[in-house]
Amino acid sequence: MGLHKELDGLLVVSMDQAVAAPYCALMLADAGARVIKVERKEGDFARGYDKGADGKSVFFSWLNRGKESICVDIKDANDEQLLRSMLSRADVFLHNLAPGALVRRGFGGDILRETNPGLITCEINGYGTTGDWAQKKAYDALVQAESGIFAVNGTHEHPSRVGISICDISSGQTAFSTILRALIQRGVTGVGIDISISMFDVMADYMNFPLLSHRYLGQAPGRMGITHPLIAPYGAYPAKGGEQVMISIQSDREWQNFCDSVLDQPELGKDSRFADNTHRVQNRDDMDKAINSTFSVHDIDELIRILDQAKIANSRLSSVSDLSDHELIRNVVADFDGTKVSMADLPVETDADRPRVVPTLDQHGPAIRSEFSQSSRN
Repeated sequence: MGLHKELDGLLVVSMDQAVAAPYCALMLADAGARVIKVERKEGDFARGYDKGADGKSVFFSWLNRGKESICVDIKDANDEQLLRSMLSRADVFLHNLAPGALVRRGFGGDILRETNPGLITCEINGYGTTGDWAQKKAYDALVQAESGIFAVNGTHEHPSRVGISICDISSGQTAFSTILRALIQRGVTGVGIDISISMFDVMADYMNFPLLSHRYLGQAPGRMGITHPLIAPYGAYPAKGGEQVMISIQSDREWQNFCDSVLDQPELGKDSRFADNTHRVQNRDDMDKAINSTFSVHDIDELIRILDQAKIANSRLSSVSDLSDHELIRNVVADFDGTKVSMADLPVETDADRPRVVPTLDQHGPAIRSEFSQSSRN
């Protein structure tokens, strides 16, 4: 037996938008939780990111399948009471609104736990909840820039953002794992807690390799494209015809095997210029010439076959089109108001049929209002 709706019975109220918190809520829904997405009258602005699904957003489909949607205006007294009623029964209250916005309206965790002691609140923000930094807007590329990602990504001449929403996605994953920790703790204490996930903190942790290099090894590694700054060979080399293959040699033993079995030049394994990783990094240009001279005579399929036979770590440099047709990709089809949207599935397989319907704006509003208005009267 595998994972099977392990969060079934939990209620998550998620006042989310864009990517980070919706991604966290997606994983909670995938694990069996009931997720109610609370939106403004105009809806999550991610609904307007694109119109690829017959006029609806494919990106919104990716992040919001398996949720219910209700529009709420917390400045309206009736809607404020409705939200309080929902939160009085919720297990988790997730949001990525501006820091302090909900506290100012009386939706802080301490106040909410007066009527629901087990409630776990989770806020995803850019730069924490205190001081001037808390008020700065934080979008993915801005956090990449502030946290130093641009300093290590790109080429020597040009910094580059990571081409996916790495800050948003990783912050959503961190929030998800922290919520699970809080649920385990609540099972012992019976009491919920407040969680604050800073996107900057998440990326600073991810940056520990260059950060520690800066603090303790003299300098941080610079931008080197897809070449590793401290390991060689570790990068892409062209095969015959120009297609590139990525290889990674992690030890001197692997290097000798590579020279013997792939380059057919065993003497290079004993060459003092390449005797260990430090020397290979220092003499990278000479090493690359030796590798290129062999790789350039093999087409990509033959080269990968040789590398696989020698048990040398390798991969193709796939395009997005290659990924779309890759034999390993596991697709899932979401239904957005009758439009089918095929996307890569979450990486955790379960035994359960998971919810894949994407909600239209306020699709579940009337039913949710009826449900929680009754609960507030009882």
